[in-house]
Amino acid sequence: MLQQIVFALVLGVSVFLAVRNARIIVRNIKLGRKEQINGRKQDRWMQVLRVALGQSKMFVRPIPAVFHLIIYLGFLIINTEILEILIDGLAGTHRVFSYIFPSTLYGILIAVYEVLALGTIIAAAIFLIRRHVLRLPRFASSDLDGWPRRDAAVILVFEIALMIFFLTMNGADRLLQQRGFYAEAGWFPISSWLVSPLLEGYSLSALFIVERAGWWLHIVGVFAFLNYLIWSKHLHIILSFPNVYFSRLEPQGQMTDMPQVTREVQLMLNLTSEPSAANGAPFGAKDIFDLSWKQLLDAYSCTECGRCTSVCPASITGKKLSPRLIMMKTRDRMEEVGRYLDRNLPLYRMPALTARHEAPPDSKPLLGGYITEEELWACTTCNACVQECPINISPLSIIVDLRRALVMEEARLPNELTQMNRNLENNGAPWQFGQQDRLNWAEGLHIPTVAELAAQGRVPEVLFWVGCSGSFDERNKKVTQALAVILSAANISYAVLGTEENCTGDPARRAGNEFLFQMIALQNIQLLNAYNIKKIVTACPHCFNTLRNEYRGLGGTYEVMHHSQLLQQLLLEGRVRVRDQHHWQGKTVSYHDSCYLGRGNGVFEAPRAVLQALGMELRELKRCRQNGLCCGAGGAQMFKEEEAGTHRVNAERAAEVLEARPDAVAVACPFCMTMLDDGLRQKAHDHMPPLRDVAEYVAEACEQTSPTK
Repeated sequence: MLQQIVFALVLGVSVFLAVRNARIIVRNIKLGRKEQINGRKQDRWMQVLRVALGQSKMFVRPIPAVFHLIIYLGFLIINTEILEILIDGLAGTHRVFSYIFPSTLYGILIAVYEVLALGTIIAAAIFLIRRHVLRLPRFASSDLDGWPRRDAAVILVFEIALMIFFLTMNGADRLLQQRGFYAEAGWFPISSWLVSPLLEGYSLSALFIVERAGWWLHIVGVFAFLNYLIWSKHLHIILSFPNVYFSRLEPQGQMTDMPQVTREVQLMLNLTSEPSAANGAPFGAKDIFDLSWKQLLDAYSCTECGRCTSVCPASITGKKLSPRLIMMKTRDRMEEVGRYLDRNLPLYRMPALTARHEAPPDSKPLLGGYITEEELWACTTCNACVQECPINISPLSIIVDLRRALVMEEARLPNELTQMNRNLENNGAPWQFGQQDRLNWAEGLHIPTVAELAAQGRVPEVLFWVGCSGSFDERNKKVTQALAVILSAANISYAVLGTEENCTGDPARRAGNEFLFQMIALQNIQLLNAYNIKKIVTACPHCFNTLRNEYRGLGGTYEVMHHSQLLQQLLLEGRVRVRDQHHWQGKTVSYHDSCYLGRGNGVFEAPRAVLQALGMELRELKRCRQNGLCCGAGGAQMFKEEEAGTHRVNAERAAEVLEARPDAVAVACPFCMTMLDDGLRQKAHDHMPPLRDVAEYVAEACEQTSPTK
């Protein structure tokens, strides 16, 4: 009875502390603002099964994924063995499940537990070696100095110790069964091989002490682990499931709207007569109270694995930005506020689940106190960090909200972006070009405008959205002209907006100026809807993403195609035919994935299919498709100087292109064209491979007729 009483006391204290600490975590998460996340339950559960339970994103890196899976399965499955220990501890029984389950089934269960225990020991040891002996870069990074690095080591050592105690208990138990002290129960393939031989010479009483010691150390270690887990980065073991369930299902390239901004802009444009509903709500986030509970859940779910930082183009090129550190700093700020709220809370009291939005009076907010402006402005919004995270955490959403506060609340942004915003307001483009010059690229091509067709009572089958780069940039004008010739040759009824076209607002939104974005977007939507536009094609992935995904929530619903998708369709239908012999036939080509086309919207195969249809041989870059490296232009970086680092992002990508040694290079984005052209010229000089947009390759390789007059 004494053992049962002691066990009940230990269990009670452990559960009380675990519940108390869990309530603190819940309370801290509730420090964030409310956010409604509902709908599409089936998709969400499928995402949990695939990502959280199935570990699908871990297997992008298969070797560590296998060892992680072993530890993960060990955690999930061996926990069923804990249930038996709990019953035994409270009831004073021994291996109670052996009397409930058939002997064969029970034997299989114990054997599986032992195999997983050994696998966990091996996997944890390998992870320790990777972190502290091999010192892989993402684990040796300075942002893990101090507690984060110690925490990872403690957890791994803890897991090894728990499994050793478990196998020691089983090894002694097996010998006690053989000597008739316990009834025969279970199969022990690992402990009988590793532990039992070491205990063969022990007396019966000594074996009993070893078995009981292993039992107590294992279960008390589990209780300690349970409480340590709540304050460790390994809390993700539990939080990964709700975090994945509530993660965004929209395309990665789509940013969330700010309803308070929408209402203000609608009032300014006389699109609504309802009064403002802002109620003093901040525009963006300065502190954790301005972030949503989901963003704070992201921070607590982060396992600090560093996969996000290892693929971040800013981090790779030596900038101060680390997506992992963004999440760690957010969590640190939460815990600072949480400790302040708990300072006078007695140990025996349960903290309230309702959060008081109070911060220590002498503390610094998240923006400026923990996360610097330099970190924020280094981000290219490429979504590589979101793609790479094994449990769908989004550092980008926090970065964007902090940018919004910098721009809309404090008017602090790089000078170049101030000029860009001014140009967008005055010229409808991020550069100082007049609106009247938007159609200059079409000189001699007789391209119809939507206004001309409307005057005749006609609506084009397709609106060709040219975009700012395609209209004004000398290099990208050639892409626009090539696509226009192809559309005419395919006898597609199309038109352009010409001087009525405006920027989509993408650069403003990515730079944090949500007001300007929505002002531009709502004006564009009014124009498109007035012309009854239904279908749009564009050669710019940023325009594609904005028109397709981000206008929808503001009242603009259109069928939007990227030009590579349309070109693939035209080639398949035979409306554009490849010549029997052309210059690019049989040439090797490396295609650079645009972030906002590929990772942002899942369009990977269309541009590749177009190049292959031309008879070109694809030579993939080392980082491609979902793992493609940004060119460095996204997130409004195209319009400003990069933050200080070891080298430029486009130079990093250009070096990778040259390493592949293709005969030619293909892009499907005007920003990528500009950045790679600059990077390749700097790296290769006179030996630079030809760089073309996919539309230019099609125009050069296909039979063409004269443009429609």
